[in-house]
Amino acid sequence: MLQQLNQLPAGLLDADARDLEGLLGGPTLIHLPGRREETLFLSVLLHGNETTGFEALQRLLRDYGPAGTEELPRALSIFIGNVSAAAKGIRRLDGQPDYNRVWPGAEDGGTPEHAMMAETLDIMMRRKLFASVDLHNNTGLNPHYACVNLIDHRFFHLATLFSRTVVYFTRPKGVQSMAFARHCPAVTLECGKVGQTLGVDHAREFLEACLHLSALPDHPIAERDIDLFHTVATVKVPDTLSFGFGINGVDLSLAEDLDRLNFRELPRDTLFGWVRPGAEVALEVRDEHGNDVAARLFSLEEGELRSRVPVMPSMLTRDETVVRQDCLCYLMERYTDHVDNPSPTDVVEAS
Repeated sequence: MLQQLNQLPAGLLDADARDLEGLLGGPTLIHLPGRREETLFLSVLLHGNETTGFEALQRLLRDYGPAGTEELPRALSIFIGNVSAAAKGIRRLDGQPDYNRVWPGAEDGGTPEHAMMAETLDIMMRRKLFASVDLHNNTGLNPHYACVNLIDHRFFHLATLFSRTVVYFTRPKGVQSMAFARHCPAVTLECGKVGQTLGVDHAREFLEACLHLSALPDHPIAERDIDLFHTVATVKVPDTLSFGFGINGVDLSLAEDLDRLNFRELPRDTLFGWVRPGAEVALEVRDEHGNDVAARLFSLEEGELRSRVPVMPSMLTRDETVVRQDCLCYLMERYTDHVDNPSPTDVVEAS
């Protein structure tokens, strides 16, 4: 059940993310007024162990008096998501869907979580929306970057307030930013690893800037101010395979320092790992249309798993739980030619 509040509950700004289930009781949508009526929507803790967004929010609101008593520059609505997973310090509980795969537009449905996200979006559509921001962490070595689901100049200006590195994607479906992109500029922010002060500070500065913006420009952003990438494939390890990093005795032994390859333009024949003799190993690799592209992107020869073409990974992680619950990585291509001249496909696919 979604809880709605029109003020900050006592203790929220000093609480640890693990305490939120006891404090709030469940997922909560909080509306705070501001001098500008157009509302900034912010979601945090869609993954229970990604706490940087919540910590940045706490720091931001503490600057506006005890319990956020001073008026904000702009109305702010905050969705605090998977507090039950946060209580255990994990991404999601066993049996729960991923809170960032169940928003309107998802490929499946029918769960209480799908209904809750649809209700949240419906509530926010009754308000004047300025922009939407979804805050996340990575588990691997990645730069801070922003993601968009629409090739739109306003989205680019919002994204580059956080980082010149911007990723455009249309899969996975059911993510928060894609649901809100139909109604206002929307971004997902990837704020590095949990526990890094730099990530909290960076996210807090971005949110402060958003509260003070009067508008988002709709003119093209200078090509020199953005490095735009396009996610072309998602790489998963099938549940039937055992795997690990730099270890023996598993079907697929991935390179121990694999996450160091994130956001690097890798040449063809780059080594990703080794396959146990006799094991039948095939990664699950799908493009943005759901097509199987594993054979086009990877080769397996003499027990070595290598890239068949030049690739640029993002979100490579050594966290085996994240690999099982989400994916091993995404593969990208440079997309900067589309900054000034978006094609109709770029707009249609995400709408």
